[in-house]
Amino acid sequence: MDNYDDLSKLFKVLSDSTRIQILDILSCGTLCACDILESLNISQSTLSHHMKVLMDCGLVIGEKRATWMHYSLSQAKVKDLHDILDRVTLPKENCICK
Repeated sequence: MDNYDDLSKLFKVLSDSTRIQILDILSCGTLCACDILESLNISQSTLSHHMKVLMDCGLVIGEKRATWMHYSLSQAKVKDLHDILDRVTLPKENCICK
C-alpha cells in the first residue's frame, strides 16, 4: 500500500480510541461480541458500528455463530500494518532527503 490516500484512510480507522481498545481486546484471540461489550462502556449498536469499520478495512474478521458474532484479528492485515509503518518510518534508499 503505497497510496498515501489509502494509508490515511487506514490511519483514520485507527484514530478512534474505542477501535484501538477493541483491537487490544482481540489480541487475546477470538471473542464473542457479548464478551467485547463486557469490556467496553458502549451500546451493542455502537459496537456493531465499530466492528463494521474494522472489518471493512480488513483488520478484523467476523463470523456469525448462532445469534452472536465472533470476532478475531486478521493476522495478515496486522502484518501488513507493521510493514506499512516500516515503509513509512524507516530510512530507505530513495528517501527524499538524499
